[in-house]
Amino acid sequence: MARQDDFLAFAHIGDLHLTTAEADNARDLQTLLQRLRERTELDFVYLPGDNADNGTAEQYRLLRRLLDDFPLPVTVITGDHDMEGGDLGPFYAELQVPQLPYFREVGGVRCLFLDMCGPGTGGPDFRLGREQLQWLEQELHEATRLEQRCVVFMHSYPADLQGPGEAERVARLLHEGPVRLVEIGHTHYNELAHDGGVLYAACRSTGQIEEGGVGFALVTLDGPAVSWRFRELPDGWPWVQITAPGDPRLNGAGVAEGHECRVLVLGDADLSACEWQCDDGPWWPLQPLGKGRYQGDRPVPEGTRRLQVRVRDSRGGEDIDRLDLDGGHRPLAAPADWGSDRTQLGEWQAKGVLGTQLGPNRNGRKW
Repeated sequence: MARQDDFLAFAHIGDLHLTTAEADNARDLQTLLQRLRERTELDFVYLPGDNADNGTAEQYRLLRRLLDDFPLPVTVITGDHDMEGGDLGPFYAELQVPQLPYFREVGGVRCLFLDMCGPGTGGPDFRLGREQLQWLEQELHEATRLEQRCVVFMHSYPADLQGPGEAERVARLLHEGPVRLVEIGHTHYNELAHDGGVLYAACRSTGQIEEGGVGFALVTLDGPAVSWRFRELPDGWPWVQITAPGDPRLNGAGVAEGHECRVLVLGDADLSACEWQCDDGPWWPLQPLGKGRYQGDRPVPEGTRRLQVRVRDSRGGEDIDRLDLDGGHRPLAAPADWGSDRTQLGEWQAKGVLGTQLGPNRNGRKW
């Protein structure tokens, strides 16, 4: 049964497009992994597909070497570039990852990992196929029966599915089921889209970037509340992120009306301050819960419009996160727009979203 104290936290590293060890994206991945290797606050690191630019065994062996001594769990799914060789044989043989699809329960949340590529013929022929569709439907039914919240991990928006009726069917299953969040890759840019039922979150790629710099997104599900924020590599520690209440633009009605302030802090030094503030009121201390989580020492006052938190560490590093509680909930989109980027929220600098859609499938170059 879903509980208010269910908690999931992971880092999303965008499409790698690995070619050789000497390429910039391979070095950037090394730097990202070094940055994350001590982050025991996280449940796992997520790679959303297009791991190998040409789907070759050599490129997967490079990824395997980069991950070999990484101490955190890493979940890897497929993208269209992983099918460039005609099948997913090298993907499974070299990475030794579980056969997709599969589910894992993490922090009380049912995480569903899908394969949009294997059932197709390669390239943009995204499909789930009959068996995987039935599996997804059964998993969502089981999660509903158990009153579990779900996060779905897939390479692209459901709208990109090419199988007969798949796009509409999957978008409806996700929208009407217990799904709070769908984490995707493929775009090459950061994007957040909300159809009034589900948040879709795409993370900037690590290879073939046209907007901004390399980085990763920190994603949490705290009870029913989703939080998401991308930061580039040069941004140092600490990192503080409000995990509850939920931002109205990222969550449905009711989720932003929580009575407790909770945050997740990532850092590499002791904190000298960890505080929160409602509107223009006084700063109050946040109390540690363990594993980088902190909670307010009193309820969020009724009528609060803006909530912000700030941290400072012993090395002088600082970070701040803000939440506009009267920002307005996302209206219910027309069913024809469910599961697509037509519900995208646009530019949102505080989340690292530039709104450019600079990627090969929209406004960018064709790699």
